[in-house]
Amino acid sequence: MKVLVTGGAGFIGSTIASACADAGMEPVILDDLSTGLRAFATRFPFYEGDYGDRSLVATVLADHPDLAAVVHCAASIVVPESMADPLRYYENNVAKLPGFVTAILQQSSCRRILFSSTASMYEPDARLVVDEQSPLRPQSPYAASKWMVERILADTAAATDLSVISLRYFNPVGADPKLRSGLQVQNPSHALGKLLQARREGSPFTVTGTDWPTRDGSGLRDYIHVWDLARAHVAALQRFDDVVGGGDGQGFEVVNLGSGTGTTVFELVDAFAEATGWTPVVQTAPPRPGDVVGCCASADKAARVLGWRAELGLVQGIRDALAWSEVLQDVPR
Repeated sequence: MKVLVTGGAGFIGSTIASACADAGMEPVILDDLSTGLRAFATRFPFYEGDYGDRSLVATVLADHPDLAAVVHCAASIVVPESMADPLRYYENNVAKLPGFVTAILQQSSCRRILFSSTASMYEPDARLVVDEQSPLRPQSPYAASKWMVERILADTAAATDLSVISLRYFNPVGADPKLRSGLQVQNPSHALGKLLQARREGSPFTVTGTDWPTRDGSGLRDYIHVWDLARAHVAALQRFDDVVGGGDGQGFEVVNLGSGTGTTVFELVDAFAEATGWTPVVQTAPPRPGDVVGCCASADKAARVLGWRAELGLVQGIRDALAWSEVLQDVPR
């Protein structure tokens, strides 16, 4: 099976590409390298450019007429950044999509799109657990842009012979356990990245928001090891036609990915101390723009239709992220 991975030079896309290759699939990478690393992409056939460039997409499709599926990961993904510059997020994540899908439908025989989405579009209930039937209420332009992409894909699947699976998940952590790829930035903005930075610099770690309705007041997050996430994408590709439409290969299906349990930010600090042997000085601050109480995802449907459950825990994710951060400086840019 040959698959096109948009955003395949990024953290998640490159890990998915490695997992596909390990499973005997042939990844083809399309990435503009705005945030991704060339070293992640050039392990496979690589096209440098924007997924919104219809001429480039036409070239990719012509060069690879045997594509079985597209894994769409290309997106801008930083929540506070989306709050400050929403138009850029809607332009990059949403406005380019119709042309991309049109090219696939008109210029290839590929009819499967696996969308790497987000569970941050859900409205948490009192239990702070969501499943695929939970109501949607995105709280940031980033989350809203992912919801809009899903609507476009669902409408297109209803009107054409396109089949789509959308995998919704929360907070990926860790790195490829074989250290082939990982987070490509030294100082990421998420909580684990800030903990790694605090350890590296010997500085305090700030918990933003301590009055949320959780067991300790800090935000609740559902961390998923990026390798578990990549395995889920492979499982979705392998079972695609069985998942969508009960085997008739047409329609739109949503599957949540997650640990099934949540971790508060204070609990993340404790896990970090267990993984590294270093306990940071913790200070607190108000929530950042776009921050939400958070929730965790039920993975029952993923277990049923994909045969998938998370296998690698948070402590392992932290250890893999730390191992990756120590080799990142040697990765060619």
